[in-house]
Amino acid sequence: MKFYAHVHAYLNSLRRDEEGATAVEYGLMVSLIAVVVITAVALIGTNLDKIFDLVGLKLALPTT
Repeated sequence: MKFYAHVHAYLNSLRRDEEGATAVEYGLMVSLIAVVVITAVALIGTNLDKIFDLVGLKLALPTT
């Protein structure tokens, strides 16, 4: 009986260690996703700014 309790406690400690590693993995994935989203928004924002400037110029020019 003592051996079973010892093995059970050991297996539970391994499971707890794995949960900690999983939390770290999720944290890394979230930070990578955040970097990708921030980069995409920055690039799209720059391109949108150029498009709006072009549209504004075309609207401001008189038509002949």
